[in-house]
Formats: sequence, C-alpha cells, structure tokens
Amino acid sequence: MTTTTTTIRAVVFDWAGTIVDFGSLAPMGAFVRLFAKHGITLSIAQARVPMGLPKLAHIEALGAMPEIAAQWQLVKGRSFAAEDAAALLQEFVPMSAASAMEHSDFIPGFLDSYAWLQQQGMGVATTTGYTRFIMEPLIAKAAEAGFTPARTICCDDVAHSRPSPLGMQECMKSLGLEGQSACVVKVDDTAPGLQEGLNAGCWTVGVAASGNALGWSWDQWVHASEDEREHALVDARRRLKDAGAHAVIDSVADLRAALAAIEVRVAAGLADPHQALSQNR
Repeated sequence: MTTTTTTIRAVVFDWAGTIVDFGSLAPMGAFVRLFAKHGITLSIAQARVPMGLPKLAHIEALGAMPEIAAQWQLVKGRSFAAEDAAALLQEFVPMSAASAMEHSDFIPGFLDSYAWLQQQGMGVATTTGYTRFIMEPLIAKAAEAGFTPARTICCDDVAHSRPSPLGMQECMKSLGLEGQSACVVKVDDTAPGLQEGLNAGCWTVGVAASGNALGWSWDQWVHASEDEREHALVDARRRLKDAGAHAVIDSVADLRAALAAIEVRVAAGLADPHQALSQNR
C-alpha cells in the first residue's frame, strides 16, 4: 500500500495492547495476583474493566467494585480505602514490571507500520498508563529493536494522566506540534486512552483485536476461525466506537488504512476531530 497522508503529521501510540503485549495480558495477570495475595478473588474480566487508567486509579476502581469491596470488607474487616489503594500500588509496581517484560514482544506488523510512518516523515510519540519505573526496561528493549519515539509520557510524568490531555500535550510539544492537535492521531486499545486523545483535540484510532477490548492472546487469535474472530470483534469494535474512536482497526498492522480514512474525512470538510466524531453517531 502506498497511501501518503497530507494532513496527519504525527501519531501517538499507547503501549500495552497497542504496540506490545497482544491481548494486553501483562496488567491483568498482575492485578489478579495482587488481590489474591490479600485473599481477594478478582477475575480477568473484572481486572479489565478500568483498563487504560493510571495504575493507582485502576486499583481504586477495582476496590470500588461492589463484589470486590464486599470481599475486602469480609477479609479485612473494614472498607476499602484510599490508603489501601496506595499500599497495593507499591506492591503492584514490581509485579507489573516483571509481567510487562514477560509480555514485551511487539504486536505483529507494528515495526512495519512504524517504518512506514518514518518514511512519510511523520512524528511518533507514546503515552502509557504504566509508571516510569515499569516502562524504563520496556523503553530500553524497544530501542534495541529499533523503536525510538520522540517522547514517552508515563502516567506519573504528568500531574493528571488519562483521560486528561496533559500527556498528549507533552507529546505534541516534543513533536513540534503544540496547538496543532488536528494533525495528530492517538492510537489506543482502551476508552481512557482514546479519551486522552479526544480531550487533546486529536483524531483517534482504536485497536480491537490486539488489545483490552478483546483480550485474546496471540495464540488464541491465530488459531481462531475467521467466523470466530468476527463474532468476537463485534462487541470490541462497538466499545471502542462508543469510547470515541474515529476509526477502529484490528491492530496497528492496519494503521495505514485508518490514516487514509481520516484523510478522506478531512478532504470531505471534516477537519475538526470533534466535528467528525459527531458524524460517527
């Protein structure tokens, strides 16, 4: 495919479930193990609900779930509190760091898409709900493989992380595109990550097959039939659309088509991402 974009000047990617860790499996296993250490049964499905939020906010959201709160009350003899979330975060960070490295392979097709973006002269940056401590080894490993974004903003690098636009704004500064949000696309697999892009005034692309919305491992994906995939993706695609994605693709391997579709919308007069979003409804 030789599509060349004329309006889009940069892409900001999420990490887990978007460019690494097909199925966004690393955070889920760590959350389940974290609560299990305290006698709390947390399912993978429950762990996925707040995905995309900064990790402290994610833990707070889990503790607020009625079924989790009831278990906490029974086991601990008191209600789940902010102090509990803060203490759990301290336990979670090293567990999550180890899990993230275990699931650090690039999603198939990402490096090809990255090379194409570079050929087009487009800037690339990243944001993540992971902390800087968790991300440093991932950033180093990615650099060894040839991925060197202009900036990586971790959840603890800014005063307010997702869905706040601060991380995106920092990325745009580093890309030399401050105040030019309509030239930037955010690619993410979660609602908070997409809303981060929308709140910054950017275009958004959701990834349905590789991320949290579907939650399948790469092995599950490659061994499923086409019918099984399509059936499973219906809900994942809908949730990303509902979260504000201007376009939804299976994975970053399909990014060129999504950028081309956005260019078509711009050419049709929908130069404002928020105006274009209203046309999605």
